[in-house]
Amino acid sequence: MSFFSRHAFVALACAGVAGFSGVSGASAADAVLRHVDPASHFPIAEAIEVPPGATTIYLSGMGAPPVDKTADAHSLAAYGDTETQTRGALEKIQDQLSKLNLTMGSVIQMHMYMAADPKLGKIDFPGMMKAYTQFFGTKAQPNLPVRSAFEVAHLANPGWLIEIEVTAVRTTHP
Repeated sequence: MSFFSRHAFVALACAGVAGFSGVSGASAADAVLRHVDPASHFPIAEAIEVPPGATTIYLSGMGAPPVDKTADAHSLAAYGDTETQTRGALEKIQDQLSKLNLTMGSVIQMHMYMAADPKLGKIDFPGMMKAYTQFFGTKAQPNLPVRSAFEVAHLANPGWLIEIEVTAVRTTHP
């Protein structure tokens, strides 16, 4: 089986599994159900249910745009610290979603790949969270995605400290 055939098969299999979400009688206009522990103040959902008929949108991983265009494009100086990079990557994601007539509230899943900040000798989880909470769990945008954060050895650009990949859902069709 070729690379593309294998991935098409996996995509179809996943679509079939998604169709058996346990929500009966739901239509594409039904809302995404976000299960959040009310006792927890951590801004992620524990589980999300997507109604049948919704469209799933997968965005490629995005790193931060340069904040200093005079710096080497492969250096930390070009992109800033983890908080700055997280905010920049989330703004790029927000812009991409907007082009698709979606918002950050449409995001249901997020993977955050983080490299150690050489100045700290470890990942800057608090810095990432400071930027993340400007986009999720606010009064203006209360929808929380399920999320995983991973420490990785390196990212494609040596100046990046974070790359973010999201999955969004469209429940109403234009």
